[in-house]
Amino acid sequence: MPGHITRRRFTLSMLAVPLLASTARAAAARTPITDFGAVADNATLNTRAIQSAIDHVAQQGGGTVLIPAGVFISGALFLKPKVNLHLDKGAVLKCSTDLKNFPVQRTRIEGHFEDSFNPGLINAAGCDGLKITGEGTFDGAGKPVWDLFWKLRAEATDKAGFKNIGIPRARLAIIERSRNVLVEGVTFKDSQFWNLHLYRCQDVVVRKARFEVPDDYKQAPSTDGIDLDSCQDVLVDGCWFSVTDDCIAAKGSKGPHAMEDKDSPPVERIRVRNCTFRRGNGFFTLGSEATLVRDVIVENCTGTGVSNVAVIKLRPDTPQHYEDIHFRNLTLDSSKGTILQMKPWNQYKDLKGAEPPKSVVRNISLEGIKGKFGAFGIIQPNPGQTTISDILLKDIDVQLAQDKLNVSGATNVRMENVVVNGKPQSV
Repeated sequence: MPGHITRRRFTLSMLAVPLLASTARAAAARTPITDFGAVADNATLNTRAIQSAIDHVAQQGGGTVLIPAGVFISGALFLKPKVNLHLDKGAVLKCSTDLKNFPVQRTRIEGHFEDSFNPGLINAAGCDGLKITGEGTFDGAGKPVWDLFWKLRAEATDKAGFKNIGIPRARLAIIERSRNVLVEGVTFKDSQFWNLHLYRCQDVVVRKARFEVPDDYKQAPSTDGIDLDSCQDVLVDGCWFSVTDDCIAAKGSKGPHAMEDKDSPPVERIRVRNCTFRRGNGFFTLGSEATLVRDVIVENCTGTGVSNVAVIKLRPDTPQHYEDIHFRNLTLDSSKGTILQMKPWNQYKDLKGAEPPKSVVRNISLEGIKGKFGAFGIIQPNPGQTTISDILLKDIDVQLAQDKLNVSGATNVRMENVVVNGKPQSV
């Protein structure tokens, strides 16, 4: 069961040793994809050329595949162990919009394995020590795919049954079952689906990366920035988010038997710091598929237009255990948005004939928050299913359009030194 995973204390020393040596190794021999015939004309399909470069470097015992400046179009690429990827400044690795170049396969998506769904632009499995670095860009070329999604959804007679994976879409990167991973400096833009999907990875650093969709596109569907799916010991540091779905989401399994899912260990020991959340559904979201999430700290971050700060989705069809989740030292600067959103989430409810499961949410804190925002928020359980306790709001001084925190069905909710619109607040 996922709950049987051994817990350990998070320390940056777990990540420091491999990263200190990363710069020297990254500067070692680099193999340009142009040596294998890749053409930067924003038209030629370069999948075969780039994959040949990857395979060659792997056969040589490892090294770095270099994407030089220019726009290179490609379909699905599969990294190999000991093969790193570096994108020079001005380099753009761009998704083909012909989804035939992303042939369906068995893949992890939305808390389960789908036998026939598209892989990502970048796919890496079992690639310990992987480094994806540089000042270049992964471009999902997502607009025509988003447009098709909304067109088909509008035409669907059962809109509730029209699911996110209802049409072919490629993620920008999926990294799975890998340790000591570094993603640094690169930009992820216009992804057709999730941007960076990490599944069952440990000791990961995502540093100074950017995740973005165009400001003029109202709702690019499922453009999550980072999805931490069944991962442990992850640091997200100094990143920038401007997306239209979750900026960072903890994910795992779902459904009434989720606790029995051995493919979905807990999301644990997550640190998010020094990030800017310009646009998106939330700083950090627990769900939409998540069972066990614990030991999360989001700190020293800024929100300027994001819809929510802390989002805790309570699925009525899934046994969930969320604990030790802390947000601290945050600066908000927006006229809209909700600081805390903890409430039932019923979008894809499916009890599969089982009894409604029990869930626990405890030891959640928001401390050191200042600035202006839209609303304080809500704490509300699934009645008869969710036990919510030990919620602390401390050292908060904010200007809000809606000053009331709506609390029901929770115990030991405390406010300490909370000031809203210049007035002290209490539960």
